[in-house]
Amino acid sequence: MPVYMVDRELPGIKMDQLAAARKAAIELNQHMAKAGKQVRYIRSAFVPGEAHCMCLFEAANAGVVKELNDTAKIPYKRIVEAMDLTPK
Repeated sequence: MPVYMVDRELPGIKMDQLAAARKAAIELNQHMAKAGKQVRYIRSAFVPGEAHCMCLFEAANAGVVKELNDTAKIPYKRIVEAMDLTPK
């Protein structure tokens, strides 16, 4: 299944807000998966000095990732297909 990167600029976000957004995305991800939508949160990376966050999702298509982030009300600049290069 393809991997998508959600690119976010989050100026002024506090760590507790970031943790709450991550939790909301994971919970919604689980709900959507139970409803038959192919999507899985992989992980996130946050650069505090730039308030930049990158989140990886595995999904059937970019539309499912967009739906998850829009429903969770987590802002993003773009959603692009990416390659997860984590060694397995």
